[in-house]
Amino acid sequence: MDIFSFHLMPWPYLPADYGGSAWITVPNGLYDPGRGHDLYNRYLDELEYAEQVGFDGLVVNEHHQTAYGSMPSPNLFAALLARRTSRAKIAVIGNALPLYNPPTRVAEEFAVLDVVTGGRLIAGMVVGGGPEYYSSGVNPAQARRRFAEALDLVVQAWTRPGPFEFDGEFYKIPHVNPWPRPLQQPHPPVWIPGLGSLETMELVAARGFSYVGLPFFHSSVFERNYAAFRQIWLAAGRDPAPENLGLLLPIYVAESDAAARAEYEEHLWYFARKLLNGVQIVPPGYQSVQSAVRLMENASKYLLGVSDWETVVSGSYAIVGSPDTVAEKLADLIRRLGVGNLLGLFQLGSLPAHLTRANLTLFAEQVMPKLRAEFATPPVWPETLV
Repeated sequence: MDIFSFHLMPWPYLPADYGGSAWITVPNGLYDPGRGHDLYNRYLDELEYAEQVGFDGLVVNEHHQTAYGSMPSPNLFAALLARRTSRAKIAVIGNALPLYNPPTRVAEEFAVLDVVTGGRLIAGMVVGGGPEYYSSGVNPAQARRRFAEALDLVVQAWTRPGPFEFDGEFYKIPHVNPWPRPLQQPHPPVWIPGLGSLETMELVAARGFSYVGLPFFHSSVFERNYAAFRQIWLAAGRDPAPENLGLLLPIYVAESDAAARAEYEEHLWYFARKLLNGVQIVPPGYQSVQSAVRLMENASKYLLGVSDWETVVSGSYAIVGSPDTVAEKLADLIRRLGVGNLLGLFQLGSLPAHLTRANLTLFAEQVMPKLRAEFATPPVWPETLV
């Protein structure tokens, strides 16, 4: 069981009377670079602190033109962490491959990170969210084909002796010969997150990569999606492998359940009602019919539509409470889902620095040891697959 601290680096200062989308069209006049300077350094401090208190890994990601997350280039933040940390894995989840032309830039930058960190990189690859296609001008109907081809190109760049020619539908490169090459061989671990798309699960299983379910859904959605992934994984002829499944959740720990809710609730609602507003914008052609149907089936169970704290708790949209409560709930989810990697969002929305650090400290001191003892050996996959 590896435990990661995931940071979105959100913008916590949207005006109280702002009711528009936090994605694509949120006016950039609302961004204050002075406050941004303080936030970036604070958020990096929080990731570095997570390593200091014992987390196995640190996670950054990529989003564009949004107050939801301020990392348009996660590789920059991974590079900053590379020289300021010495032990924790650094997971970039991930680079949105269809937005890079050529994708060999991803292969090169990830190789640099892997070499500099001494082999601590986890290389995340993503299609990119629907809103990203409005802000990039890339044809959303080509998103998945571009992703699959770019993924092939990146992996070949790491594993085939160069120079070689790559002649694809979208990328035609006469000489692929990246310097440097990654330290981890044949290449760094590849993680691909998903919302439940069967196409993504099939791609991950076919290649033996790792799958991370994206958060902010009712726990029943995770159960359904992870059961589908396990079935697809086994159908691909692979042995049960909890280390190839990751669970991403908001987590908040305080001295008691009551104190945790009192300290955390307003910041969760800021995130749910302001920062998630607009994430559901999906351009035509971005999804297959099959994936669109699955997402529509789950739409009512997304945090954006939740209005009361009781549903947050009962649906495990966030794991909030005393150390005993949080450890018990997380252990139950890990057993039910059969995951070998836990990714926690320990800062969410407008949660301030002192509460974020207290959260990380309590989790590391009082929750993490219980989870490590409980899962000293990887969890077994549940017998029920679907």
